Amino acid sequence: MAPVMDQHHHRSTTKVSHKAFKAKHLTKGALKERSKGKVESFEKGARKTAHQQVMSKLDRRNQAKQKRLTNHADHLRAAGVFSGRDGAPRIVAIVPLCDDVSSVATAQSLNKSLDIDEEAPAGGPWQVTVDRFKQKVQYITLPNRDLIQALDAARVADFVLFVLSAEKDVDEVGEAMLRSIESQGVSSILTVVQGLDAIEPAKRRPQISASLKSFITHFLPTQEKVHSLDSRQDCANVVRSLCTTTPKGIRWRENRSWMMVEDLRWNDGKGKHVEGTGPAQEVVLTGVVRGKGLKADRLIQVGDWGGFQIEKITAAPVVMMRKRGREDDMAIDDGAQEIILEQPSQDRDDLNELAPEEATMDDMNDYPVSLAPSERRGVLLDDHHYFEDDESHVPDMPKRLPKGTSSYQAAWFLGDMSDSGSDVEDIEDQDGDFGMDGSAIPADGMEGLDHNMPDQTEAGPSEYPQSEMFLDPSPEDEAEQLAAYRAQRKNDAEEDLEFPDEIELSPNVLARERLARYRGLKSLRTSHWETEEDKPYEPEEWRRLLEIADYKAAKSRVMKEALIGGVAPGKRVNIHIRDTAGVLQDWHRSNLPIALFSLLRHEHKRTAVNYSITLSSDYSAPLKSKSELIMQCGPRRFVINPLFSQAGNTPNNVHKFDRYLHPGRTAIATFVAPLTWGAVPALFFHRRTSAKEQEAAVDATTGTADLATTADLDLIAIGTSLPPSTSRIIAKRIILTGHPYKIHKKLVTVRYMFFNQEDVLWFKALQLWTKRGRSGFIKESLGTHGYFKATFDGKINPQDAVGVSMYKRVWPRSAKAWRPEVEGPDDEVVPALV
Repeated sequence: MAPVMDQHHHRSTTKVSHKAFKAKHLTKGALKERSKGKVESFEKGARKTAHQQVMSKLDRRNQAKQKRLTNHADHLRAAGVFSGRDGAPRIVAIVPLCDDVSSVATAQSLNKSLDIDEEAPAGGPWQVTVDRFKQKVQYITLPNRDLIQALDAARVADFVLFVLSAEKDVDEVGEAMLRSIESQGVSSILTVVQGLDAIEPAKRRPQISASLKSFITHFLPTQEKVHSLDSRQDCANVVRSLCTTTPKGIRWRENRSWMMVEDLRWNDGKGKHVEGTGPAQEVVLTGVVRGKGLKADRLIQVGDWGGFQIEKITAAPVVMMRKRGREDDMAIDDGAQEIILEQPSQDRDDLNELAPEEATMDDMNDYPVSLAPSERRGVLLDDHHYFEDDESHVPDMPKRLPKGTSSYQAAWFLGDMSDSGSDVEDIEDQDGDFGMDGSAIPADGMEGLDHNMPDQTEAGPSEYPQSEMFLDPSPEDEAEQLAAYRAQRKNDAEEDLEFPDEIELSPNVLARERLARYRGLKSLRTSHWETEEDKPYEPEEWRRLLEIADYKAAKSRVMKEALIGGVAPGKRVNIHIRDTAGVLQDWHRSNLPIALFSLLRHEHKRTAVNYSITLSSDYSAPLKSKSELIMQCGPRRFVINPLFSQAGNTPNNVHKFDRYLHPGRTAIATFVAPLTWGAVPALFFHRRTSAKEQEAAVDATTGTADLATTADLDLIAIGTSLPPSTSRIIAKRIILTGHPYKIHKKLVTVRYMFFNQEDVLWFKALQLWTKRGRSGFIKESLGTHGYFKATFDGKINPQDAVGVSMYKRVWPRSAKAWRPEVEGPDDEVVPALV
């Protein structure tokens, strides 16, 4: 028994020493995971049953406690900006959805429920103090139902109060405001109804309330009740919710520093307040910092008036003063002593949107073009130029061999066997639904035509009888036949849009000159795109755009940088900027609310930006690419002419250009504009009146123009910002089609694709395809009128059409900043485009 016990003891010792060795020699990755508190769900060799995976009661209590403490800390952090004497007011945007309701009357009804008798202004911000809840509430009332003003008010609001009517339904303007506010991102929402007590008989009132609730929950499912402004109790409950509820905020807004501008004044060079305004004077914006910490090194976006550099950030405390026995009111301390909270450093962002010219790579010899345009003798196919004496792109002709000949034996036959017996067959498979390598040919002939065909070593003889001779038809007969053929093709295309990218060449136009920028691709998804060929055609500012090598890593660094430093949220500050262009005085005359957003690093620099865009299914017609739109993304608006392209990722980063965006479809809109970090909602508006109609409305006597106002904007699409990229290639496709004139087995004579022999030789390398899925190549030119022989992988139908696809790169256009049109005291109109 002793040896057995010793052996068992030796096994136990070995097992323990193995565990110790494993724990001692942990991998680097395991140590890193263990340092983060991550533990493997199971040990190797150990079996975990269901009852062993369940947490104990003590662990569950501890986990619930940790979640409760975390949520409480987040609540205190979010509500901290509203507490204290210098705390931020709770901003409430009142949006009337019907034409018979008033936002000013709504604010007065809420105040009367708390016995606040202050008179509300006709429009703009209005701040009141609610002593019952020790909070300040700032109402934003809209003077009229303007879409842009409603979006601006909801963008900076902690609460959005939608006002419905008990007598009228929500019209198109109200529904557009509701959809736009919901799409741009909205904080906490409340819904009220005006004029419910005026409904007679009284038994209809519950039905109307239920109908209004059903309407609002269609857009905002979280709404539980529609409060009545005619009920004092409902109004008090609404105010209680406004003063005690912590607003949920908007994600893209909370990632930046922002504030509602409460006051704007001009100072001279010595810091003293002056009455007049001027472009050379200093502008001071006062408000409470919200969101992330405000940094003086970052640029700020002031409404729609552009970006500005911060000169300095000073404290703007509020002192309490008693006026004639009334309740305590607030006033800004205008003392001579100025407390500077933040000043710009050497890391300050400049206002340049493009890289300096001396920093760009303007030496094109560093990356030479593969071949000069004057030396080319053929079209570019993928990344190679083919010439008329180079027939490596032409596939091998199928050999006629005796039946039963294997592929090994076929290599010993040079040319065709001339036996006239029935024992001769084509060695190539005759199945018409598959290509030369056995792969399926798609029906549209656009993709998947790369068959890995071997290079031809010896050209095969013609399959036409030796006695056949080709003669060019007379010009009159050819013109008449071409007109009849194209008339038939046009009718077919109108019935079924089989060739949306098809173009027709004129017999008097040289295709090699008109299509000089086009090239061929064996596969739109996988073929290499030779970018050096596009450098002579790129825009002048293309090399000065911002290039981001790793968007995900760069975004992470920028977002983490915004979390550190700056003036803490909840602090009341004065932001000093210099309005060199004098644009802020236009807003000062308009008396409209304005928001200030701090831009993240590099967000003022231009690059090729991409946005997903989904055209509304209610839009009547397809939207043409490069059409003028007004886009809102985050705190900025632009006038854009986007290029539409197909969504998705491709191995070669080439995406097909779309001429039209159809209703209900989604595409990628590309244009040149300042960068926006993260996934930020985007709204796309269309003007009801065009620029030509505006010019036509100019009064010849007075010289004034009837400019389109913001009420003329229609929300037609929504989207989201995507990672920008200057290397994303948008390829515009065109299709040239020809008619099979003569068919002899797999050898076909094609006409009406080209109209001279030189064009046939120039585009000889491109691959042909048919509507029914055949593929082939140009064999040789016939005559001087553009006829040519083509070899296909199978017999084609006489009713089929032969096509060839060509592509060229298109470049996005630059966006312009958009400014609102405001009216001053003298009815002076400020243009909306800059």
